[in-house]
Amino acid sequence: MLKNWGAAVLVAAALASVGSVVTAVGALAQPLPGTVSTEVRMKLERDARLSVTETVQVPEGTTVKRTVPLRLAVGNELERQYRVTDAKVDGKGSTSTTDDTFGVELQGTSTLTYTVVGAVAPVGDTLEVRWQVAGGWDTELDKVAVSFSAPDSPTSVNCLAGPVGSSQPCTSADLADGKGVRAQEIKLAPKERVDIAIGLSAGVVPPNAVVVEQSGFLAAFALTPISATALGALLVLLLGGVALLWYLRGRDAAALAGDVGAVTVLVRDEQNRVAFASPDGVLPGQVGTVVDEHVDVVDVTATVIDLAVRNYLWITETEGHDWQIVRRNPLDGSLSGYERAVAEALLPPNVEAVSVSELRTRQIDLAAVRDQLYQDVVEKRWFVRRPDAERTKFWWAGIALAVLGVAATVVLAFTVGNALFGLAVAVGGVALALGARSMPARTKRGSELLEHVRGLRGYLHGVTPDDVPEADRELVFSRSLPYAVVLGETERWLTTFGQSQTQQDLYWYGNASDFRRSFPAFLGALDGVLAQAGHLRSLRAPNP
Repeated sequence: MLKNWGAAVLVAAALASVGSVVTAVGALAQPLPGTVSTEVRMKLERDARLSVTETVQVPEGTTVKRTVPLRLAVGNELERQYRVTDAKVDGKGSTSTTDDTFGVELQGTSTLTYTVVGAVAPVGDTLEVRWQVAGGWDTELDKVAVSFSAPDSPTSVNCLAGPVGSSQPCTSADLADGKGVRAQEIKLAPKERVDIAIGLSAGVVPPNAVVVEQSGFLAAFALTPISATALGALLVLLLGGVALLWYLRGRDAAALAGDVGAVTVLVRDEQNRVAFASPDGVLPGQVGTVVDEHVDVVDVTATVIDLAVRNYLWITETEGHDWQIVRRNPLDGSLSGYERAVAEALLPPNVEAVSVSELRTRQIDLAAVRDQLYQDVVEKRWFVRRPDAERTKFWWAGIALAVLGVAATVVLAFTVGNALFGLAVAVGGVALALGARSMPARTKRGSELLEHVRGLRGYLHGVTPDDVPEADRELVFSRSLPYAVVLGETERWLTTFGQSQTQQDLYWYGNASDFRRSFPAFLGALDGVLAQAGHLRSLRAPNP
């Protein structure tokens, strides 16, 4: 007997503990004063209609609204439709119903009643009753309490709460007394939902769920075999384009990777004199275009200096912080097309000399310079096609493809569907337009030249006057200077040879009181004049 009595005491203690927990949960679930709460009671009728009664408590002076979607996507191109009937409010409020939504507006404490058709769906050998008992509220709910009854005992309950699409369980949900369901959620944020699904045995009520094909834009953008094929084809094209660019640009990456020492640009001629020889015969103006694939102002400025160094022009400083550019020798066949265009832009055939100040007031057209220089780098086989034409072609092709894709998306969305096909075309067009700047890939020879240019910069950094015989220093200094200009090494080059060459007049630059100060000022003035002419980017110092 003592043993039985002890067991009874333990059972009583356990029941008391459970009772205290239940009491604590009940206390927690009480809505706070001044908050919005709702109690939802659902009853499944024998004809499968779901009768719903909601008691909603709203603080005085406050209006709350709720919008419930009546169309829910359940698969590719399919959606489940609900229908709400007999909606009415006992208290201050109103309801509105369309094919797509069920809307409620309430004030104070109100009782809302309505009937849901389409809540019962067959799931395998069982039935499932599903309804969004709370959701679409424009305010926070302090508490949502739910109860459910049916002609037969429910077999399962699954209650989800939180943002639409989330799988967060409700605060509590259980089979109450074998014939019903109880659930509750504490603190439901605005626009969040409580979605409850209750399992029943087959045959309890007839299923009445309605599942139809999606309509409107939702159906048009569904993933179908056709649209999936289009997206797959787009992915293949994009990957193919990326692989091609990776292959072509990989040569440039290899040329830019790692350390590159100075290239051999100092050679000895037949008279055993030291002279400067650029790698691959590249000219200063060509250097900048090969490096950044654009014709810039600095390319033209460096070409002017190079023409003076090679005795086609002569530059002299004049009074009033000005400079004069003089024709020294006629243009001959050893000049490239772009060099001739540069000389003629500054000194037309009937002009022998011009000052920089005069150039500011004269209309200079550098379009021919740009065209000739782009054509020149193609003829030298550093590029397959003109970089500017390549960029423009792919830019407009991308824009045209994007516009075509947008038009196709709109047409397909309002007609046969599969609008993802048009969207895929539009995305491909945008990607092509954005990638247009990367299209003008250099040839293998162009990539090799890029590496040589890096070595040329190493030469400009490493050579000293002691590396050049005194008798040859002026020529080496002068022939290297245009390359220093185009590569942004002017100041360093002037400093390196400052003591030996820049304190005196050069054979191509005269009347300089201080060449180290005069020459950079001349470059800045000429840059400004050429930048005003247009057609070219105002950039200096390409960085290979």
